[in-house]
Amino acid sequence: MNTAYLSLERHFARLSSLNDAIGILSWDKEVMMPSGAAERRAENMAMLEGLRHEILTAPAMAELLAEAGVDATGEDAVWRNANLAAMRRLHKRATALPQDLVEAFSHATSRCEIVWRSARETSDFATLQPYMAEVLRLTRAVADATGEALGLNPYDALLDGFDPGTRQSDIDPVFARLRADLPGLIAGVLDHQAALPPAIPLHGPFPVARQEALGRVLMRQLGFDMTRGRLDVSTHPFCGGATFDVRLTTRYDEADFIPAMMGVLHETGHALYDMGLPAAWVSQPVGQAGGMTLHESQSLLMEMQFCRSGAFARWLAPHARTALAIPDTASGWDGANLHRLLTHVEPGFIRVDADEVTYPAHILVRYELEKAMIAGDLALADLPGAFNDGIHALLGLRVPDDRRGCLQDIHWPEGLFGYFPCYALGAMAAAQFRAAACQQNPDILPAVGKGDFAPLLAWLRQNVHGRASSATMPQILREATGRPLEADAYLAHIRNRYIDRAPDA
Repeated sequence: MNTAYLSLERHFARLSSLNDAIGILSWDKEVMMPSGAAERRAENMAMLEGLRHEILTAPAMAELLAEAGVDATGEDAVWRNANLAAMRRLHKRATALPQDLVEAFSHATSRCEIVWRSARETSDFATLQPYMAEVLRLTRAVADATGEALGLNPYDALLDGFDPGTRQSDIDPVFARLRADLPGLIAGVLDHQAALPPAIPLHGPFPVARQEALGRVLMRQLGFDMTRGRLDVSTHPFCGGATFDVRLTTRYDEADFIPAMMGVLHETGHALYDMGLPAAWVSQPVGQAGGMTLHESQSLLMEMQFCRSGAFARWLAPHARTALAIPDTASGWDGANLHRLLTHVEPGFIRVDADEVTYPAHILVRYELEKAMIAGDLALADLPGAFNDGIHALLGLRVPDDRRGCLQDIHWPEGLFGYFPCYALGAMAAAQFRAAACQQNPDILPAVGKGDFAPLLAWLRQNVHGRASSATMPQILREATGRPLEADAYLAHIRNRYIDRAPDA
């Protein structure tokens, strides 16, 4: 390698360590931090974000990037060239923003997220609104500056930050297909479900300690390394932390163990991706995940595609019963009934608890709203009403309060505009990955039916996790599945599981 490239690797290794520190502080803010520390933590985070920006935009960095080249062959050249391209991309995005904007954005989102917690509990959008207004103002400034530097419109500039190369022009045709097909598909699934005998409800209470123990059992079963991560509680479930220290959270309801359990399985999918990234490249940009569509595909592949399958439900039923200390006399704890409960379809208000049939509707609503907010076509004061109208139009529900409406998600208070589309795109990619994995290795689904995720994880390590950012998301998806990102596999999966009622689906 030439000297400039090697110097860049050292600089980005320092940035990686700084990213890890920010990741742990962010996790702590959500999970452990006392409320009285919020303002000081916001200042700390803003300073660290500013320091990261300062390192990335230093004049010496531009000089090194101009001089750097890769003198290698074969696989090593592929990874180093991809690494250099990722470095240049990160530098270009960073230099588009002045440091004071970076720090102001970090400070505003930290403060807004803390206010959001209490506003959500009390369904008080008015209290959050001035803090959200500042986050939105700064998000637009970031989008404008980044878009100008990259030659993109503001919303595409935000999308590109979460999913490099993804544009509205890529999303809109796929989402148009979903918007056209979903109402009829949901109606058809509900009709088929109504024709079946009702599922037997599983009655609690389910103590939090036992639910947590079940979550840890399932994390290990899927392949989570408990020496490199942990499970905690937060207002909004997430996966975060640092390199070799992957931390995930869920939230519990003693009346119903399924939401927390599925939240753990969802976040474990994220964690397995992070844990499967190539160790040789973890301190470099090329060693990071290949964007949020791929990341969401991994969580939804586990939670929705495999862990709600009939095959897995038959294995899960006795293990859940044991972990939750359910008496032998209790009814409904067989695999068939548990599968019915795991695949019950009912339009609901809360996105993270939504079934996989109605889930994309939640994303379609948020996608249109955040585009309108960034464009200035939707005033923040009008967000609650517009959100409620969107949910009614697609799911037929009347949202009763803002806690179950526009305040339910943490994303906008944290400034994560442009993230939501990745959930629906990830759901479609997950369906494609499942179909390809099971076709290429027919042992995967039978193994999952025995609680053995090793064959599936081996396939993912080779085709997704181990590739990190050495190729683009479209390349990784096409090479693994033979198809570009599209809605067909997802829609076929829904029909197979919910209308045709395939036993292992």
